[in-house]
Formats: sequence, C-alpha cells, structure tokens
Amino acid sequence: MTTSPAPATSPAPATGGVGPLLRRWRERRRVSQLDLALTADSSARHISYIENGRSRPSQEMVLKLAEHLDVPLRERNALLLAAGYAPVFRESSFHDPDDPGMAAVRAALEGVLRGHEPCPAVVLDAGHDVLAANSGMAALLDGIPERLLRPPLNLIRIALHPQGLAPRIANLGQVRRHLLERVERHLAIWGSEPLRRLYAEVSSYPGAEDGDPDAVEAHPSAAAVALPVRLRTAHGELAFISTIATFNTPLDVAVSELAIEHFLPADAATADIVRRTFPVTRAVPVTGAVPVTRA
Repeated sequence: MTTSPAPATSPAPATGGVGPLLRRWRERRRVSQLDLALTADSSARHISYIENGRSRPSQEMVLKLAEHLDVPLRERNALLLAAGYAPVFRESSFHDPDDPGMAAVRAALEGVLRGHEPCPAVVLDAGHDVLAANSGMAALLDGIPERLLRPPLNLIRIALHPQGLAPRIANLGQVRRHLLERVERHLAIWGSEPLRRLYAEVSSYPGAEDGDPDAVEAHPSAAAVALPVRLRTAHGELAFISTIATFNTPLDVAVSELAIEHFLPADAATADIVRRTFPVTRAVPVTGAVPVTRA
C-alpha cells in the first residue's frame, strides 16, 4: 500500500490557559456548567472557577472534562498543555515506516481495502485527505486531471471540483449539499482551521441546485435507503452508497482521526458493472499520485 507523505502537527499550547478552552468546548457541545459538573462528578462552582482561571484543574480533571465533552484526542493534548501538563496521547505519523504500531494499523487497513475490491474504498484523515485507496477507487478517478490527483488528494475537493468528479455526478445538487453538511459536522467536532479553509474553497465551487433543470432527482426516490452518488461513466451510470468506519477507543491521535469509507453498489446494475470492469489489486496508481493497494 503506497501512501502520500503528510507530516503530523502537534497542538500548540493555547494562550489564556485551559479555562477559556474548556469553556469553548462546553459551549460548542451546548452543555451547561451544571450538566457538565453532574456528569464529571464535580460542582458547577468548580467548573466556573476552572473556566474563569480561579482554579487550576488536575490532570485527571482535565481528561475527565474532555472525555465528557467528547473532545478529540489532539485537542485533549492541547488542553493538557494549556493546563501545564504533558500530553498523554501519543501522536504517530500514519506514514512512519519505523513505527511498529502504525505498521500494524496500515497492514490492517490494507486488508480492509483489498477485501472490499473491486468496489472503491479509501482511508481518510480528519481533513478528508486520502491516505490510501484501493484499485476500485483508482478506477473511479480515471481521467481526472493529474494536477488534481497530486498529494494531498482531498476527497471532498475531488468530488466537487468542476474539473474533478462533479461533471460526472448526475445528482450533483444532492451530493454537494450532503458533502458540505458533512464538512460542517466535522467542523463542529474538530473545529480545525484546515477544515474551515476547505469548506470555504469547496462551497465556492459551482454546483447543481434544486431548481437547476440539469439536476437529476432533486429528492431521493421513495425506494432509496440512503443517498446514492450517481456517476456517469463509459460503462453506464453507476450508483454508490457509502459507509464510514472508525477505530474504537483509540489511544493515538493519528489513529483517532482515521476513517475508512467504503462505497457499495446501490443497485444490481452497478454491482454487475463493477464486478466485470473494475480491477482487483492489480491497478497501478492513477498518474502515480493516487495511493492504492497493489499485489
């Protein structure tokens, strides 16, 4: 499995101490001081004192509050640094060849990607950058301009870019709305500046809207169980629905941010075309830029 280099970034210590950071996470999660205190076995007064800088929380309290606020591991380390403690969650690089832990993760993901062929599948980081992909995904991206496939290849950008997959998506209005909402949801979770820049970029791309006469299916059909992506290809229209898997109880920042997206045929015709025409673990990376698994 080949991958594109993307160095990990450590959280910088926040100015103003841990209190304002915890307050922002609490407000982002729409949790009151009282509710947070009850779940963390504390008091609303103590939470208020922490947020106002009148009380320095213990390392255990920082981690407990972060857990109850569902703060991502990267930001938990930032909270610890802001409170004057060392980070407790390791931060590996997905691409580090000398890290045995990440080597095991990559090997496991390679098995997942291979096992899903010939259907497309990708491994994504928190910013929707593609870290690895199988030959089915490479087949979907065949014909995309090389400059758009250079690392870091971003799944949202390649889907909505006017020179990417967008012209091939029959129901672009639906897919565009879904993907923009997806980035918005991730912004609510991660709140990262790269995600904000990505959203600003892709939301400016042109796209079919409900009133566009060229848009197909302004609303999903009654028989639909999930929103499909309908792609026009040389083999006919392909329809895929997708599912996303993440690691359970991760203890590493990089692993906590990984997601595996599997694309599944939404109908029998798509399944038949994929089975007959898509490669299986023999594909060479498209233009040498798309990371894929190879036999």
